[in-house]
Amino acid sequence: MTVTTTAIEGLLILEPRIFPDDRGYFYESYNKQKFADIGITADFVQDNQSFSQKGALRGLHGQANPFAQGKLVRVLKGSVLDIAVDIRKNSPTYGQHVSIELSGDNHKQFWVPPGFLHGFATLEDNTIFTYKVTNFYDKASEIGVIWNDPSLGIGWGIADTEVLLSPKDELLPAFADFVSPF
Repeated sequence: MTVTTTAIEGLLILEPRIFPDDRGYFYESYNKQKFADIGITADFVQDNQSFSQKGALRGLHGQANPFAQGKLVRVLKGSVLDIAVDIRKNSPTYGQHVSIELSGDNHKQFWVPPGFLHGFATLEDNTIFTYKVTNFYDKASEIGVIWNDPSLGIGWGIADTEVLLSPKDELLPAFADFVSPF
């Protein structure tokens, strides 16, 4: 596995070793010992999966303590632009983000530890997005920021007119009105 650090401490891009042959390919998407060797000692408690059409935008979401979640995200089919926003108040990169394209073809994974908001925009129809989380979902602990807040400067890779949002995501606050619990 190749591990790439990002401009924001804690966010990691993981590229598994692919073993292709005439039948297709094989790769190990998770190995507890190999992840511990690179510093990810998280105890994953749940796997989640979503299916989305092009333009679906999910985020920017997180969970406050004691239900804060680390996420190991990847795409099985299709592609997304994945975003993580640093909401750790004492971080020198507070309010900054990292974006990465994840796809069923590039097999990249993105480690997003607690202390970040997360979201993604679907770039292709019939995209299957999956992720492991380190804590259980708790509705009362939900936090988030509106996806298109200009102060965040996120380029989502899709036109605003193509964005498909949930009613809940349409009501998220601006970053200036967000009080981080981290």
